[in-house]
Amino acid sequence: MKKLISNSAINSSAELAILSNLVFAGHDRQVAAVDQLTREQFQSVLELANLNHVVIRAMEAMRKITADQKDKERYEWAADALQHERVRIHRATTFLRKICSDLIDAGHDVMVIKSLDHWPDLGSDLDLYTDANPAAVIDVMSRRFGASLFERSWGDRLANKWNFVIPGLPELVEIHMGRLGQTGELINFANSLIARSRVIQIGSGTFRVTCAEDRLMICTLQRMYRHFFLRLCDIADTVELLENDHVDFEDLQAMSEESGIWEGVATFLVIVSDFAEHWRGSEVSLPDSVRTAARFGGDQIGFARNFLRVPIMPHSVKLYASEWVTLISQGKIRNTARLSLLPWLATAAAVEQKITGSDKGIW
Repeated sequence: MKKLISNSAINSSAELAILSNLVFAGHDRQVAAVDQLTREQFQSVLELANLNHVVIRAMEAMRKITADQKDKERYEWAADALQHERVRIHRATTFLRKICSDLIDAGHDVMVIKSLDHWPDLGSDLDLYTDANPAAVIDVMSRRFGASLFERSWGDRLANKWNFVIPGLPELVEIHMGRLGQTGELINFANSLIARSRVIQIGSGTFRVTCAEDRLMICTLQRMYRHFFLRLCDIADTVELLENDHVDFEDLQAMSEESGIWEGVATFLVIVSDFAEHWRGSEVSLPDSVRTAARFGGDQIGFARNFLRVPIMPHSVKLYASEWVTLISQGKIRNTARLSLLPWLATAAAVEQKITGSDKGIW
């Protein structure tokens, strides 16, 4: 029998198992996950759900189960958590809609990336992309919202992104401007983003977001090339996208190959499929081209420090090398030079983490 995910990802955390069953599994496994849940363990599960951006999905499942079982105590735990999270999400999306509207009114093309991929959940910050001049965007954010700039790390400067602090909004607003990639090396991909975008309805508002293929590429860049860990929302979001939205895999492969990250995209999709198969019993249907290009699968993923970890050595290093070779073979010397800074940046971040307990000034 094929080994789908590593033992460390299955066995190292009871909270991970409970949460994964609530988000992915069928009714019987969800019931079993909730049945013996203590208040203390519930708090740990809720904290893990917050970090992995699946609070709404997990607590909705728990509330339905406890309502059916007339388990009033556990029902109230889930209902209270849902109410708190929905208040946060409503406030954040209200700000997000106004930010997009005001930037558009000022003549700037803008779209939401990453943040709304988790719907009905929401991330811990609000991410946007624009090809506008940074000075113009900063001017709108400061005049219209009283926003101040959050201190930029070395990684932020390379990636050409700015974080804004807005009074009354707990979440940071992160705006990527004209570049994508961990060091801002993907200019062509960034330049095509708005033209390929689509409009979706969220509540009473509309938002411009990435097309399905670009969304998968951006998620891969963030998870497999920058942070080297996956969250449960990344798996749940991607399963939902692959099974309920039309993904043009030929277009996805062409765009990913041009950016040098096709192997990373394929690997990410196979990992998602492996986790889906383990927790719900059925894999995600993927073309042979995806499975052939994947470097590894879920059996190489472990669980540590609240997230599903991608091994940096040798797995992520090989993906990075493949991107670097692609860009240099295309003659993109400046982009390759930016990407070449990544190992030094990662080393500096590791040292900073060891000395201060945080890598925020670097990464």
